[in-house]
Amino acid sequence: MTKEKIIVLDFGGQYNQLIARRVRECNVYCEVLPYRTPLEKIKSEHPIGIIFTGGPHSVYESGAPSVDPAIFSLGIPVLGICYGCQLMAHLLGGRVSPASDATAREYGKTPTFYDTACPLFDGLDSEGISWMSHGDYMEIVPEGFELTAHSDNCPNVAIADTKRGFYGVQFHPEVNHTQNGLAMLRNFLYKVCNASGDWTMADYLQSSVAALKDKIGDGKVLLALSGGVDSSVAAALLERAVGSQLTCVFVDHGLLRKNEGDEVEAVFSKMQSKFIRVNAQERFLDKLAGVSEPERKRKIIGEEFIRVFEAEAKKIGAVDYLAQGTIYPDVIESGAGDAAVIKSHHNVGGLPDYVDFKEIVEPLRMLFKDEVRQLGRELGLPERLVMRQPFPGPGLAIRIIGAVTKEKLALLQDADFVFRDELAKSGADAELSQYFAVLTDMRSVGVMGDGRTYDYTLALRAVNTSDFMTASWARIPYDILDRISTRIVNEVGSINRIVYDITSKPPATIEWE
Repeated sequence: MTKEKIIVLDFGGQYNQLIARRVRECNVYCEVLPYRTPLEKIKSEHPIGIIFTGGPHSVYESGAPSVDPAIFSLGIPVLGICYGCQLMAHLLGGRVSPASDATAREYGKTPTFYDTACPLFDGLDSEGISWMSHGDYMEIVPEGFELTAHSDNCPNVAIADTKRGFYGVQFHPEVNHTQNGLAMLRNFLYKVCNASGDWTMADYLQSSVAALKDKIGDGKVLLALSGGVDSSVAAALLERAVGSQLTCVFVDHGLLRKNEGDEVEAVFSKMQSKFIRVNAQERFLDKLAGVSEPERKRKIIGEEFIRVFEAEAKKIGAVDYLAQGTIYPDVIESGAGDAAVIKSHHNVGGLPDYVDFKEIVEPLRMLFKDEVRQLGRELGLPERLVMRQPFPGPGLAIRIIGAVTKEKLALLQDADFVFRDELAKSGADAELSQYFAVLTDMRSVGVMGDGRTYDYTLALRAVNTSDFMTASWARIPYDILDRISTRIVNEVGSINRIVYDITSKPPATIEWE
């Protein structure tokens, strides 16, 4: 059991669970709790530190999310990030005001100047880039606080009361866009909270197996197995915990990559747990017929997934639990807590209201993608499976812009195969976190064989990321892109134009819809 714990109080921002990810990356265990958590509950957890997250609100607004000010009397270090920083200043006697267009309002990558005498910035460069996203600023800082960072537009980017262990930053150290952001968080954990770093993925594996055994008991579990990294690790974890009580059901909705259904069956039919493949392409395509809106597609696919599982469960007999490979980014982007809904995931926000199981089990719900891969290695899964290319549960349905048809699906499968094949042949795939093709709904004029064509535009997407909450577009060499474009146009019908997406996340998402 871990003895050290950081509490992350969630105020509804989009990067909040990423803060938890960064803390765990520093080998310190943490839990995310809503800001409404009673003070007594927080005290009972005995945290060595507390982090206030960002959020979309203004602290001076009526009804803005807040905490019991007595939290500052617990003798526990506090780090406030963005909204969390402003809230701390507000509650401790400072003044937070709306920024003007000319000063203090900041968004995006911002040159920032740090006071390296502050423990938070100890050992770091005095200048760097930080990721800003704030329309308010601390006009007056509370008594006892010093200014420890500034930018050209904002004089109080960071504040510190070193005697009480209270620190606040207007920027987001948890995102990759902030230089040395992880080092800042590490400084808070080790130099302010005096952490020793006693949490590892091996610990998580041990505690998860014990928790699953306790929860499931002698119940039967039905796992939604897609063959991707998340569901595969979930399968291995559940098999370790409950063994023969697990049945893995692979629903082939016909929206997978080329030949992928057969590949999944070849791998997972060899597992000790029972494996069932359900071929349901026609069922899913019928439900998706004429549907263009991406959120509606996700809801439909989520509904059908559950209905197929319910049907299979009835064939098997009494099934107590439905297991899913849901991970943290799924939960966040589906609008966890007060966070805005970015998109509904088929296994989170896309679930129907009624599910014919006792309960849904999500053993990976607290993990980010790279942590899932680490857990897979701890479970002894082969590296080729652990590092398999990420693939969304709704499949190619959300990579076809507009209505989904068999014809469009075949086009995208063939084009996506060429993209992946050329990247693999060149070795460039090893340097990429995720890559795929998108069939747009746009047609344009082209020329082939001295004749006019009017065909689809295909978009290629490749990104690099460590957490899938932020990502940078990948710089694939031009000669590789040229080969990919030539092959797709020549080998795949009805596509006459190829474009490459050079947008990072944010402002875009990784997927197109």
